[in-house]
Amino acid sequence: MADPEIWSYAREHDFTIVSKDADFSEISMQLGYPPKLIWLRIENWSTDQVEELIRSNSSRILELPSATDRAILVLFKRRRAD
Repeated sequence: MADPEIWSYAREHDFTIVSKDADFSEISMQLGYPPKLIWLRIENWSTDQVEELIRSNSSRILELPSATDRAILVLFKRRRAD
């Protein structure tokens, strides 16, 4: 499916989109929400790494549907201070 079709389907069915694709961020800026977006700002991670990122941010993810001040949650791995 094309991104706009995915967006429309998610809107109609009250879904949240989870994607690495920056295009969804642009669509969100143009069309607003719903749906909300969890944007994974990662490179080529393994499934285990993606799972850890999502699990470690579970409280933030669970807050997103009821948040009135944001439509996009950006998840990324922070660099450690040396």
